[in-house]
Formats: sequence, structure tokens, C-alpha cells
Amino acid sequence: MSELARRVIVSVIGAPLALFILWYGDAALATLVSALSAIAVWELFRIARAGGYTPIAPLGIGMAAVVPLAVHAEHLGLIRVPFTVPVVAVLVVLAVALFTRATSEHPLGAAAVTIFGVAYTGGLLSFAYALRYFDYAVGQNAGAVVVAFPLALTWASDIGAYFTGRLIGGRKLMPSISPGKTVSGAVGGLIMTVLVAWLYQRYVMIPVARLAFTPTVLVGVAITMSVVAQIGDLVESQLKREGHVKDSSSLLPGHGGILDRVDALLFTFPVAFVLLKWLVLPVPG
Repeated sequence: MSELARRVIVSVIGAPLALFILWYGDAALATLVSALSAIAVWELFRIARAGGYTPIAPLGIGMAAVVPLAVHAEHLGLIRVPFTVPVVAVLVVLAVALFTRATSEHPLGAAAVTIFGVAYTGGLLSFAYALRYFDYAVGQNAGAVVVAFPLALTWASDIGAYFTGRLIGGRKLMPSISPGKTVSGAVGGLIMTVLVAWLYQRYVMIPVARLAFTPTVLVGVAITMSVVAQIGDLVESQLKREGHVKDSSSLLPGHGGILDRVDALLFTFPVAFVLLKWLVLPVPG
């Protein structure tokens, strides 16, 4: 089976399932985000070990998986997570590193990579849940429409960059990190994202969620999201370069690993949440 065929099969199966869970929300979404966070941080630790670090994998994987579940429990009012919890978590990681890593194993680096991994995966992916239950979204399916907004723009940026880059080519964007990416592709991604943002707002976000940006702000939001998505992709490419690995793992045939699929979303979910909080306006209905 060709690489393209494997990519298509995985996408046809995985994308509808993920979209259904985003629409359904609740414990199903929290469980999905928890599982993705655990796998993504495991892949990140795999990259880190290839780069010479020794992260505390069992502790980091457990913490990354717990973060989205804790967000879900707090949303339901079952628990209240005080601001001191992240501080205590850092102290726990440092203490475990003290007793499990010899000086030659660089305990400071082990602790730092572990803490970073939890924040980078479980912390950032949890914004998907926060977007699903966005305060300003009113009406049935409104939350699903809001969380799908950064998804649509991220995919638009990726698709626009891919096809424009292949069609036009030209100067490389950051050849030392990602040799395949071009400046023309980056510009194509920006243009496609602006177009999709306008279509999504006009035909989805306004009718369903009764939310909108002003025209000028919408263009700015779309450009920001495209830039952020491309930065997220490049950041993960840089991490893999440091670890001298091609893919974060081989879990998804034709796609690499989970981290390879969510690298841009790790950036666009939290940025979209902030932009929506600051700039979106209710539409009278």
C-alpha cells in the first residue's frame, strides 16, 4: 500500500471520529484529549531521549493525562483546582529527579523536559475543552462550532501552504529546520486561512454560535492563526531535528505520530481561545 493510501485511510477513519467527539463534548472529549496528551508526551520524551535527555516518563505521562481530566472535573464543579497545584507538581518532579537521576544523568535537564512536556501537551491541548465550553457561545452546537474554528483555520493553513509550495516552490522558509517548507507556501497558507475564516464565520459561526469578528479583525485573526499554526509546526520540527528523528512515532500509518498531527493545534487552540475572549462579538438574533 502506498504512503498516500495509508494517509487517506487513517484520515477517513480518524477525522470523522475526532469531529464527532468534539461535537459531543463532555467526558468523551476529556478522555480523548487525555489520551492524546499522554501519547503526545510519550512521543516527546522519545524524541528527548534520542537527543540525550532522560525525562521521567511515567510521571510525566501520568501528569499530562490528568490535566484534561482535571479541567473536565472542574468544569462540572466536582473539584476546584487551586493555583498552587502546578507549583506542587513542579516540586514533585524535582524531588523525583533528585532520587531517580544521578548527576551524570543531568537531573535538572530530566526535570525540565518532564515539566515542559506536561505543559506542552496536556496543558495546551486542554484548551480544546475550554473552547468547546466557551462562555460566549449560546445555543445548541455553539460550543462545537467554536472549537472547530481553530481546527478549520489550522487545516486551511496547512493545505494552502502544502499545495502552494508544491505549485510555486521557490525560496525555502527555514531550510535548517524544515527543508520542504517554502516562503510561497507560507504565503499561500495565509491566503487560504483568510478565505476559510471568512467562509466559516459567514456560514457557520454566525448562524450557529451567534458570534463574529468585525471584518478587519477577522483578517487579523486569520493571519495570526496561520502564522501561529506554522510556528507550531516548525517548533515540533526543530524538536525532532534535535533528537535526529523523522517522525515523533509510527503510530499513525502515513502520518507519523500523534505529536506530528497536533503540533500546530498545540499553538492554535490556546491562541484562538485568547483571541475569541478579547475580540469576538455577539451577533443579535
